Amino acid sequence: MATKRISDEQLIEIIEAAIFVAGKPLSKRHLKETVLSELSVSMSRVNNAIDHIQIHYQTRGIRLVEVGSGYRFQACASLAPWLSNLFQERAPKYSRALLETLSLIAYRQPITRGEIEQVRGVAVGSGIMKSLLEREWVQVVGHKEVPGRPALYATTKQFLDYFSLTGLDNLPDLPKQQQSKIDQLLSDPSVRELSE
Repeated sequence: MATKRISDEQLIEIIEAAIFVAGKPLSKRHLKETVLSELSVSMSRVNNAIDHIQIHYQTRGIRLVEVGSGYRFQACASLAPWLSNLFQERAPKYSRALLETLSLIAYRQPITRGEIEQVRGVAVGSGIMKSLLEREWVQVVGHKEVPGRPALYATTKQFLDYFSLTGLDNLPDLPKQQQSKIDQLLSDPSVRELSE
């Protein structure tokens, strides 16, 4: 049972340092179960400490931001022109096919490869799916109950983290015309699922 008490200032310091050194986003629950496990700290105090840290960094070059799997520090986007000089390697270029496939998975998950191909009108290369799986942006979440039992794909917390999203509800809205066209293509009874 956690019995040690700490001040609000100490709590802020511990949470700030933990998020800073973690190297990956930390959820409130993870903070409570690890660095705060031996301390008597309510979730309300954790929330207040995180709010305080976010306010403190609002006028700084870095921000405490919430992403899909928790909180992390990241540089302000407005500083990218200067900070990019620190990195010699170029940001990866993603093909249009990969981005279209990822978009369909993000907006229509769970979705099969056959359904993606039906909407795109072309085959999805195995390299695209392999790349998305290796980056851990998508995962197989089950199999559709149709002949061949094709895999159902959905996005992951790493996808949300990479694109600085807290959830799928933060995705921009699809234009109504595109949404209705996708719905029409996916409801077409002539769509046959191929085994994968």
